[in-house]
Amino acid sequence: MGDVISASSDRARTLEKIEISVQGKWIEAPALWVDGQPLVVTGKKIRIVSLHDEEWLEEELKNPEECLRRLAADHRELRADIFAFSQKAPSTSPRYKYPYELRSVAVAEVSNFKTWWESLPQETRKNVRRAQKRGVTLQVRSFDADVIEGIAGVQNESPIRQGRRYPHFGKSLEQVKRDHGAFVDRSDFICAYFGEEFIGCLKLVYRGNIASILQLNSKSAHYDKRPSNALIAKAAELCESRGITHLIYGRFNYGVQAQSALKEFKERHGFAEMLLPAYYVPLTNWGKLCLRLKLHHGMTQFIPKGLLSRALDLRAKWYTAK
Repeated sequence: MGDVISASSDRARTLEKIEISVQGKWIEAPALWVDGQPLVVTGKKIRIVSLHDEEWLEEELKNPEECLRRLAADHRELRADIFAFSQKAPSTSPRYKYPYELRSVAVAEVSNFKTWWESLPQETRKNVRRAQKRGVTLQVRSFDADVIEGIAGVQNESPIRQGRRYPHFGKSLEQVKRDHGAFVDRSDFICAYFGEEFIGCLKLVYRGNIASILQLNSKSAHYDKRPSNALIAKAAELCESRGITHLIYGRFNYGVQAQSALKEFKERHGFAEMLLPAYYVPLTNWGKLCLRLKLHHGMTQFIPKGLLSRALDLRAKWYTAK
């Protein structure tokens, strides 16, 4: 009887619900704590359990074997179909024997700023200088009330960004503070100003020997001053000063979208594709079927590229017209 009570108490301490941000909205998700790391279940039709905020952590998943053991023990409560985890850049050689895919990540080598700078196209270097000539100044700030208000001003400039509805438009200062308040103890907020006006911000999260851009955003009204170009250059400069070897900027390839404005922007700023092992371990028969059919990547992958491109163009025109 004592052993049963002990096991139940252990689950009560480690199995809970935590709030996570999904596409700009906060929701509750089931979580299982293993070795001090929270595994979170997301998805409805395909329930995937993974390390919470994995892309922004200093360490990789510590013990996949123990995670799988715990997931098996708590499967009835979690009801997860697939266990997913990835290796941290720049580790590209698979270290585990689980099924894996190669995940496309945008990475720039920034250990030497001069080398990074000279590798950029002439037009990109010109844009960085143009920002300075047109009056853009940069400040590295902590996450204070002025920065929160500035970010809110940038986000509330327009309800439409990159041809689609912008989920952060119209948020209050409290919501902005909550959205951007993670990892502030190991982050820099690089802020762009034109005079006294806050016109852009890049949040840089330090993760040991690498750093990741969590968000880069600037006001469209000041696009001609090229604040985003200047913000990227400052991020690379900060990385070199801290001994950071690689700067990560999200994904490089976006599946069926072979080319996009964001991908071109990354390429022009020295980011190239790095393929990292991403492991997917089925936990149920439904999980096995989903992996076999590649349903865990969503349905857009099955849409022909030309058709998807036309659909995205129509969506952009629709939102612009509205």
